[in-house]
Amino acid sequence: MKKIAPAQSPNLLLGFDTSDDAAVFRLSDDQAAVLTLDFFTPVVDDPYEFGAIAAANALSDVFAMGATPITALNILAFPCKLGNDVVAEVMRGGSDKVAEAGAFTVGGHSIDDEEPKYGLSVFGVVHPDHIIRNGGARPGDVLFYTKKIGTGILTSAFRAKLETDESMREAINSMMELNKYGAAAMRRVRTHAGTDVTGFGLAGHLHEMLEASGCAARLQWDALPLFDKVFDYACAYCRPGKTFSIIQWAQPFVPQGTLDDNDYDNRMAVLCDPQTSGGLLVAVDPADADAFDAAFFEQTKRHASRIGEVIDGPAGNVFIA
Repeated sequence: MKKIAPAQSPNLLLGFDTSDDAAVFRLSDDQAAVLTLDFFTPVVDDPYEFGAIAAANALSDVFAMGATPITALNILAFPCKLGNDVVAEVMRGGSDKVAEAGAFTVGGHSIDDEEPKYGLSVFGVVHPDHIIRNGGARPGDVLFYTKKIGTGILTSAFRAKLETDESMREAINSMMELNKYGAAAMRRVRTHAGTDVTGFGLAGHLHEMLEASGCAARLQWDALPLFDKVFDYACAYCRPGKTFSIIQWAQPFVPQGTLDDNDYDNRMAVLCDPQTSGGLLVAVDPADADAFDAAFFEQTKRHASRIGEVIDGPAGNVFIA
């Protein structure tokens, strides 16, 4: 991508050359613009909830950078035959979530498309000295994750009619939840690196963080916050199709260690489960770990999950303990 759009300005602080969650352009000595966009096809049946999930997912990139969203533009592709009422509900869900984030929906663009899609282009701001990047983690840092894991697997189970709207409620609410609360906690402590977990799964996004930081990590399997039945579905091969290619990509940097083939495959299915509107993955100075958890609890009335630690080791490697 660097060859397609090479950086032309020293004010472009983050662009194609990193795996960060958004582009950052310096506007002045004390303010930088944070720019991102994201959209996808429906992951739930309810139009309002689809709009809210898609908006929360797009806004998450701004929150992951420690930034504040200001405005959002709708990105909408829908077949006209669905009618205005469905489209209106999708956009209402998105608009409500943007407002909850403290930002404003200011327009957008729509096209007629046989496959529905919705998302946002988001503009935010951050002080150039306070950008939280996905690189910068240090050995000894505590790794936190702020939501539960397994939305991809549960969505596959729902499509296979193994889950119902009612049984999916916890996962749907999680996908609709803004990452603004985790972002607020990050800003109150010494956060060395942060990112949101989405399409590459926990293993993929942690790998990107570690590779950018020149470190490895040890994950505590028993500490991972999984939705109910996620591991059982993974063992039964109720997995998103994308998971299999992510596992193949991740195997070189997630060593099997002493796990047998079956256990390794099942755990990798969870670690490589693509998340929709996942939580924040945060590397916090160990002296500030309790303060981060307290700040997150203050916002959400639940604890963030301590899932492991950053260690010296081959850059990008994830070890399962």
